[in-house]
Amino acid sequence: MAFAKIGTVAYDCPDPLALAEFYAAVLGGEIENYEGKGYWYNLDPPGGQRLSFQRVPDHKPPRWPAADHDSQQLHLDLDVTDIEAAQEKILALGAVPLDLDDENGARDFRVYADPAGHPFCLIRPDAG
Repeated sequence: MAFAKIGTVAYDCPDPLALAEFYAAVLGGEIENYEGKGYWYNLDPPGGQRLSFQRVPDHKPPRWPAADHDSQQLHLDLDVTDIEAAQEKILALGAVPLDLDDENGARDFRVYADPAGHPFCLIRPDAG
């Protein structure tokens, strides 16, 4: 039987407020400056999991794909109804494309990096 639940998913990054603002623009929700400190911000998207962002001055973003110590570590899958419209919006917010070859719609995802370099996917849940 489970005895714990996820409280937050925390991201290391060089600028926690900027990354919180990126995800707030994508997912919605309010940003909270944890205890008024500038090194940790929380985002509670509507109906979703809390995301937290902590300042790491020497942050080195993961690489995708990579099988060595610089692997992606973790990533978010974001379900979208219109992948083209969602892609346009996230690119305008500063996301970087990593793998956009969805095989003419046969593959149900595309891969991007957020402004701090963390990989994430836009997913068409009804594809395939």
